[in-house]
Amino acid sequence: MLPSHGANPHKLFQQLGIPQPEHMIDLSENVNVAGIPQSIRNSWTEYVQMIEKYPDPQGEPFLSAIANKHHISKECVLVGNGAAELFTFLAMFLAKQRVILVHPTFSEYEATLSIHEAQLIHVEVEDVCTWSLPMEMIQQEMKQAKAIYLCTPNNPTGVLPSQEQLQTIMEWGEQFNCYVILDEAFMDWLEPEPTMIPCSEQFLHTIIVRSMTKMYGLAGIRLGYLIAQPQLIQKLASYAAHWHVNGLAATIGTQCLQEEEYRKQTIDTTIEQRENWRQYLRNQGCVVANSQTNYLCFQLPNPQHTKQFYRYFLEKGIVFRHTENYRVLQGEWLRMGLKTAEEMKIVEQEMTWWFQQTAIL
Repeated sequence: MLPSHGANPHKLFQQLGIPQPEHMIDLSENVNVAGIPQSIRNSWTEYVQMIEKYPDPQGEPFLSAIANKHHISKECVLVGNGAAELFTFLAMFLAKQRVILVHPTFSEYEATLSIHEAQLIHVEVEDVCTWSLPMEMIQQEMKQAKAIYLCTPNNPTGVLPSQEQLQTIMEWGEQFNCYVILDEAFMDWLEPEPTMIPCSEQFLHTIIVRSMTKMYGLAGIRLGYLIAQPQLIQKLASYAAHWHVNGLAATIGTQCLQEEEYRKQTIDTTIEQRENWRQYLRNQGCVVANSQTNYLCFQLPNPQHTKQFYRYFLEKGIVFRHTENYRVLQGEWLRMGLKTAEEMKIVEQEMTWWFQQTAIL
């Protein structure tokens, strides 16, 4: 079985028994290729001094920065050692309860919930490219469920579900006492952000999870946050170890929240690159999901060629994200994170050659 995550491509080469090329382009991960903001690099000497100090137990100054950014009370925020830790807390809270997952979706939901013996209800979208939700089925399942997870924008497709559909589901959450968990890990890539955080006070059963990893290049230090009602925040916080968020992460995260120009420039560059690549893939006959993020999910003209395509590019040192562990996609789609212009030019050249050779056969 292939690794269930992108990144760490050396494990993939080891598992498949393919010699690892000296130079690789890792399209399997989708962290901002621009890297951390320059202000973080400039302040690194100051940040290093924090290693000797105990951090604030609640993640200050990041906690206050989040509250100020979203105009909410600090009591409605829980800082986490990455969004992954927050999903673990949620799984503990939902242990042995009925939980709805809408596929295809981020694999960590099922992984954490299964460990805590949640009763998983699997629902599939009506269309992968638009991530159109099966509303009637969702409504029926929510009547007897404790929670529903929705990835907005979706991972792995990059599609943002309809705001009208999300609003309706949040209303059903209030009606049926069912928690609506919105994973907004990639919301930073949209401008303006169609986040549901402004509705968090109105919808008592809505929980929103955000990550600092993707936009700000903070994969290594682990930082995220969750927004919900104060009573639930207290319950989830009880699962955390003391000092579970390190002081370096909390300080760097605070600085990143001020980097609006960096974020907007990144979005502008990404939109141009993404749309060019969407058109390129469609010109080759691929089906491409309507991504609004820094990655694209696509299906080859002949899905039976997917494994051949995937292995060929591995041998060339170009690592796509497989979809073997995604329901609905069933390994017949691939995801590619957008990298530097130079790297993507190499990818394009190799892909063009492959499509030409495949057409001849």
